[in-house]
Amino acid sequence: MTDVLHVLAAILFVAGLKLMGRPETARAGNAVSSIGMLAAVVGAFTDVELSWTVVIAAVVIGGAVGALASFRVKMTGMPELVALFNGLGGLASASVAGAELLDVAGDQTSPERWARLAAAAALVVGAVAFSGSLIALGKLAGRVVKSAPTTFPLQIPITAAALAATIGVSAGLALSDGATPIALLSIAMTLSMIVGVLGVVRIGGGDMPVVVSLLNSYSGVAAALAGLAIESPVLVVAGMLVGASGLMLTNVMCKAMNRSLANVLFAGFGAPAGGGAKPGPQGEARSISVGDTYFLLEAARSVLIVPGYGMAVAQAQHAAQELAETLAENGTDVRFVIHPVAGRMPGHMNVLLAEAGVEYELLAEPQDVNPSIDSVDAVLVIGANDVVNPDAREDASSPLFGMPIVDVDRARNVIVLKRSMNPGFAGVQNALFFTPNTRMLFGDAKASLVGLVAEFNSD
Repeated sequence: MTDVLHVLAAILFVAGLKLMGRPETARAGNAVSSIGMLAAVVGAFTDVELSWTVVIAAVVIGGAVGALASFRVKMTGMPELVALFNGLGGLASASVAGAELLDVAGDQTSPERWARLAAAAALVVGAVAFSGSLIALGKLAGRVVKSAPTTFPLQIPITAAALAATIGVSAGLALSDGATPIALLSIAMTLSMIVGVLGVVRIGGGDMPVVVSLLNSYSGVAAALAGLAIESPVLVVAGMLVGASGLMLTNVMCKAMNRSLANVLFAGFGAPAGGGAKPGPQGEARSISVGDTYFLLEAARSVLIVPGYGMAVAQAQHAAQELAETLAENGTDVRFVIHPVAGRMPGHMNVLLAEAGVEYELLAEPQDVNPSIDSVDAVLVIGANDVVNPDAREDASSPLFGMPIVDVDRARNVIVLKRSMNPGFAGVQNALFFTPNTRMLFGDAKASLVGLVAEFNSD
């Protein structure tokens, strides 16, 4: 029964991941993968002598906590929840690895030796994923940990020394021939978590989507290594799928910012530097009313809507979808342009718009619209900052320089929906606000969009 359930789980994992590759089947892929995980868990428990009362209690308690967290979290807090789940996955793998190290005698026979090596590696990678994810959570929330990079003298050498010490202690765990001392295990766990903290704390909040993807990959690798240690093929399969897909997503995000992974991890993106981006206003921003925005949109034949984190904060996705439908009924060609790093996690805007019922055919990426954006009559920027900042294209001193953006400043008219003139998550002032063809529609984005729809309906 155990083997049958684990083979079934592995098949469902692969099938679910394949379905997640297309927006139309992503929900089904999530459901298929969830059924596969249930099969894997049940299969694991059929292979051990454990009271089913304990098993059911654990599943109920864990499921209740997960369901409560998922139902109560707002869409603005979804990136933090994803970071937390990544961290808990790493901690689970590290815990399994620690238990295996305490259980394995560590003699010179090949199976025992490989089990210790895999368990020691899983302990390190899982602990790094756990502590790093907690720091990423804090940076995404912007409360406990500041989103700007935290740097201090000799930071990289200190991090390297902590990493070397971690490798040394974990090697001692792997190569030990006797019982594993709990103190040594605790030291390895602590050093690994310190490495995770030091590695993520120096990265700015603007790079957190990339970091979350990378930490997701770490948690998968840790799971795969733990699976090797306890000889669980289904855990190896699940871990490698997560590890590989997380690494692929990290690569996609880096390409979207035109930066290497090494630059993300070691450059201290967003940190103050000599000749950095202009911190203050670069001119005078001009505001516009809802009524005047209506007249501009009513005459427009083509409109692009560029969503950002501000749309999530205002929960304006449904209002944006309603405005898009209203514009389409008015004969306007409407599309939503989603930058790969818009929001606080990969796919954040896609999830919001899917929730609002926006058709997949209306979604576009920057490279789809930039070549012809000069002919677009109007662009609505809803809470996006860094992904539409022309300094990324024109100002070599800007931390954003070189990152591909949506070239909205080249459209005929730009309306930016924002509460204030505050900069984006990267802490960089947006030169778009001061261009001659840009107007600022200040206020709550949802209320502004609802007001625009009302103006159309009252015409």
